[in-house]
Amino acid sequence: MSLDADLIVDRRRMRRKLTFWRVVAIAVIVLAIGFAVSAVSRRSLVTGPYIARVTITGLIRDDEERVRQLDRLADSSAAKAVILHVDSPGGTTAGSEQLYDALGRVRAKKPIAVVVDSLAASGAYITAISGDYIVAKQTSLVGSIGVLFEFPNFTDLLGKIGVKVESIKSTPLKAAPNGFEPTSPEARAAIQSIILDSYAWFKDLVKDRRHMTDAELAAIDDGRVFTGHQGLPLKLIDALGDERTAKAWLVKNKKISASLPVRDYSLHSRLDDLPFLHAAAVATLNALGFDGLARQFAGLDGMGTLGRFNLDGLLALWQPPAND
Repeated sequence: MSLDADLIVDRRRMRRKLTFWRVVAIAVIVLAIGFAVSAVSRRSLVTGPYIARVTITGLIRDDEERVRQLDRLADSSAAKAVILHVDSPGGTTAGSEQLYDALGRVRAKKPIAVVVDSLAASGAYITAISGDYIVAKQTSLVGSIGVLFEFPNFTDLLGKIGVKVESIKSTPLKAAPNGFEPTSPEARAAIQSIILDSYAWFKDLVKDRRHMTDAELAAIDDGRVFTGHQGLPLKLIDALGDERTAKAWLVKNKKISASLPVRDYSLHSRLDDLPFLHAAAVATLNALGFDGLARQFAGLDGMGTLGRFNLDGLLALWQPPAND
């Protein structure tokens, strides 16, 4: 009995120690995040004039925080110009329009030179033409002027397994197409009219911003992507080069001082600038047994992989052809 009692006491003591160290570990994480965020905030306080480096990557969709950050940039007296890096296949038409409008407000107050890193296609090309000057590498991909609407149709599959989805609608075009019945000619025509309307908007943007004639626009508006080398004579871009080329243009044509430093301007929350700290916090929470909290902190609950990449509505998105 004495041995059992000692064992129980030891287990309770170990449990108290484990709880103590868990609390200590969480406190350390919180303090580390606080100090790191404070350090990033201090680094972001610019004490003199500079050129802001803004980066747009990944899929483009609605992002109110990005709009707020761009509006702050537009109002900043310290930022004298912007070098906008773009590396994206595009995204939703609504998200691309939102980003284009926000960058337009920046452009109204300070010049923007755009650098295409690897890809500025479809909605990302809309982003690129928001600038005053576009630079790309020889092998960068640009263009893909067009609009897409995709939806899965399960009619054949449901027929094979003997399932029929029935609906009662106020009008034939309500909720059409829905993927559970063959797409009617009327529904296809309605969607096509929406696509063509957005496509016309896209083409008008390109024609206006790139100062193209109808014939010049017709040569590049069929949805293809072009290399930077191909895009230069087609007026899709203004020069071949990199960030140094963009800065040189700002210095020569917009009277920006060559001595101004180029500083990163984040469009996201401060924690997004601390991936190493984020990963360390997730690993620590997992090690301490807080799996649920770790998943929430990692962003896997609520909006997981499918949520992040599920794009609804019309798309201004380039996708490389699938391998056969």
